[in-house]
This record gives sequence, C-alpha cells and structure tokens, in this order.
Amino acid sequence: MTAAPIAAAYAHCEALTRAQDPDRYYATLFAPAETRPALFALYAFSAEVARIRESVSDPMPGEIRLQWWRDAVIGQARGDASANPVAAALADAATRYGLPRQSFLDLIDAREFDLYDDPMPTTGDLEGYLAETSSSLIRLASLVLADGAVPGGSDAAAYGGIAIGITGLLRALPWHAHRGQLYLPRDVLERHGVTRDDVVLGRGGPGFLSALAEMRSMARHRLEQAVSELGRAEPAIRPALLPLALTRSYLGRMERPGYDPFRTVVDRPAWLKIAALWRASRG
Repeated sequence: MTAAPIAAAYAHCEALTRAQDPDRYYATLFAPAETRPALFALYAFSAEVARIRESVSDPMPGEIRLQWWRDAVIGQARGDASANPVAAALADAATRYGLPRQSFLDLIDAREFDLYDDPMPTTGDLEGYLAETSSSLIRLASLVLADGAVPGGSDAAAYGGIAIGITGLLRALPWHAHRGQLYLPRDVLERHGVTRDDVVLGRGGPGFLSALAEMRSMARHRLEQAVSELGRAEPAIRPALLPLALTRSYLGRMERPGYDPFRTVVDRPAWLKIAALWRASRG
C-alpha cells in the first residue's frame, strides 16, 4: 500500500476511535506521536468487531462478519481486504510492530458471545471473555508502545483490562438489556435471586442492585490490583493503561444516590476526562 492510502486508512481509524471509543482516543493523545496511528488501528479494529452485534438482525450474518475478520487477520479474506481501511491499517501496524495475529483471532473468537442472548455463565467466564478482549487490547497496545519488544506489566494489563471491561459493561447495561444481552454472570444473579427476565425487562429490584454492587466490588478489586502492578510496568506502556484513571470515577458515579442502572448515563465531560488522563500521565 502506498503512503497516501495507508495514511488515509490510519486517519479513518483515528476518527472511528474518537467516535466509538472516546476514552481510549483521549488516552492515546498522551502516547508518543509516532505510535498513535497503530494504537488507533488497534482500537478501531476492536470497535468494529464489538459493534457487529448491533449491525445484524440475527447471529448468522454476525458469524459471517467475524469470519471475514479472521480471514483478514491471516491474509485470506475474500476480495481485497486492503479496501477496508481498518483492516489495511491493522495489517500495516501488525507487520510494523510484530503483533501476534493469534491475539486478534482470540479477540474475534471471544466476540462470538456477543451475537447470542445467552447469559454469561460465571464470573470466571466473564473474566476469560475480558482477558481476550479488553486485557488483550492493552497487551497489544503495550507492544506498540514498546516498539515491538515484549514489555513488562503483563499483570497490570490483565487486571486493568478486567477492571475497565467490567466497568464498561455496567455502563452499557441499559443498551445491552434493551437488546436482550446479559453480560452479568448467572452465578452472581442467582446469588441475589435475580433472573434474566428481571434484567432484560428492566424490573430491577433490591436483589438486582446488590448484584450490581458485587460486580462493582469485583471491578474495584481488579482495579486496585492493576494499580499495584503499575510500578512494575515500563513507563513507555503507561498510555495503554491510562483509561484506568477514569474507571474509579465511573464506579463512584454508579454508587451515588438516585443511580438508576437502566436509565442513568454514566459518563464525564470530555474536558474532565482529559484532565484526569493528564494527571495520570504525569504520575
């Protein structure tokens, strides 16, 4: 691919990340300029795969799209995969930084769960899902930031990805419930006497609120573990972990009086996010 088209592909990834994953977009602004295009390619790929569920009417077309991405990752996609700007930028970044293609394949495989309405079976299954999606994305970003070398901080990436992932799923609960998806583990719901219908029909209740409190506690535990591991991580990879700076405040907002898990939008203004990320980047 010539310089102009690949530059356009990376620019597309940057715009897509800004629209679909603003927290990682803002965090990437604190990464070295030369690494940002590859980071945007990673995050755009993740966003594209994550939103397949909302763009299909039933699982089969979603499975076909996931298979297209598998083929694109290994260079066997039908047609010219380079015509897709995200696929083109991802392939360029993977080659440039020696990114393991198996990590992309594992992420795609994990996203099969999104296509169906089955509840997440257990907390262990949820952490496994987040390890292949959220944590894997941090590990891949760390490789880019370390210029292809294997950096330290794998535990920070593992724990941080789970903390960010659980918090993100709790923030997205209104949308997931509306379309019949259930990422809250069945074992947690059963402990609190909650059924799938209680969630997807928006019934809620005291048991549901206590189940969400347990999930927030789980996220906080992983967050504290990630923070404790940051000291062992190479400074170069810190931008990949910067979204952790926003996680604690999101969890806190879910614990304020009047929080309605089905209606409250848990977010912060862009300027406050950037300020929090700036402070964390100097820490």
